[in-house]
Amino acid sequence: MRAGGSQLRADHQVQLLEGGQAYFPALVRAIDRSLHEVRMETYIFNFTASGEGVAEALERAAKRGVAVYLVMDGVGTPTLPPRWIARFDAAGVQWRIFSPLGRLGLLIPSRWRRLHRKLCVLDGQLAFCGGINILDDFFDPNHGPLVAPRFDFAVQVTGPLVRAVHDACAQFWWRQQAARTARSAQFVSAWHALQEAVAQGTRAAIPESEASSGVGASEPLSAGTLAELVLRDNLLNRSRIERAYRRAIGEARHDIIIANAYFVPGGKLRKSLIHAATRGVRVRLLLQGRYEYFMQYHAARPVYGALLAAGVEIHEYSASFLHAKVAVIDGHWATVGSSNLDPLSLLLAREANVVVDDRPFARALQARLEQAMAEGGKRVDPQAYADRPWQQRLLDRLAYGLMRGLLFLSGKRY
Repeated sequence: MRAGGSQLRADHQVQLLEGGQAYFPALVRAIDRSLHEVRMETYIFNFTASGEGVAEALERAAKRGVAVYLVMDGVGTPTLPPRWIARFDAAGVQWRIFSPLGRLGLLIPSRWRRLHRKLCVLDGQLAFCGGINILDDFFDPNHGPLVAPRFDFAVQVTGPLVRAVHDACAQFWWRQQAARTARSAQFVSAWHALQEAVAQGTRAAIPESEASSGVGASEPLSAGTLAELVLRDNLLNRSRIERAYRRAIGEARHDIIIANAYFVPGGKLRKSLIHAATRGVRVRLLLQGRYEYFMQYHAARPVYGALLAAGVEIHEYSASFLHAKVAVIDGHWATVGSSNLDPLSLLLAREANVVVDDRPFARALQARLEQAMAEGGKRVDPQAYADRPWQQRLLDRLAYGLMRGLLFLSGKRY
């Protein structure tokens, strides 16, 4: 399997980072080494504990003359603490909140389209991508302190795909600028600003000669890896992430492991997993075992039945909150990113995954997932699932039906 016609390119260095305990030190170190530009996008930016350390690094970079662009989502990060607004503004950090909810909140279906990707690109030479928000591993905004760290992953990457990350972040930033101008009733100038933004986004990578002494000088990583950035948006990339999953699952021969926090796959993706299992591929799913949200917890359960009947193994992780969105197939294809396998991620949100074709990388991720299954997961017994109380089955069906109804209102089919 070679990712079935995808745009994988060689000459990457990719490092797997597990949790904020690995991600945040690497991110802060890279920001502190930046010379020209830092672009960051995140769903949640929490300004306590580890998050404050990242905010301080962005502040330091801006103060020494680095251009810093930060975009946060209006649901994940509805407001910034006043003292950090003042500090960012004083330092010169340029920040935006994408699609603030306003008074009607999520009652307007167009506001269900969120910025969920977690990207950072520095000097056009180094990028980070994954599922980790700027949020401390041992704290949950809805549940408070955690006794064990959140289970999640990111990657640190150098190589050709960094340009794609830079272009995606630059174009998104300037589209927001153009939209702000348009809302000020200056439509014509906004259109020209958008056109220039797209042009800037495709030509603005920092020349290697200027950046070679900056973030590109980070610690050595395994070289020569095939990798690709796979985006999902509501313009040209509406189904790329789901297609990447389905293609890889369809080409699997031996083993599929998927860890996903919010797992409500559509019919085509479910059929791909069932077909793989019925042709003899071992399919293992590591899913959320803790109750986090009503919809997230209960809407996933109705899809278990057909998967279990086909021989798919489902393991529910309960050592802490599972937030990972990763997969390993046949010991060499892997993906790490922000996209859940649910309608919000696959139909509405802006997402970003990195696909990697590299045996050492894939085996390292697979080993960690198998360890999490063994130590923090519990395998779902098909008979116990079938015999679960009627009250739970009712809640499951209610959540699943509500999800389908909301999708209908948004004009999406799943």
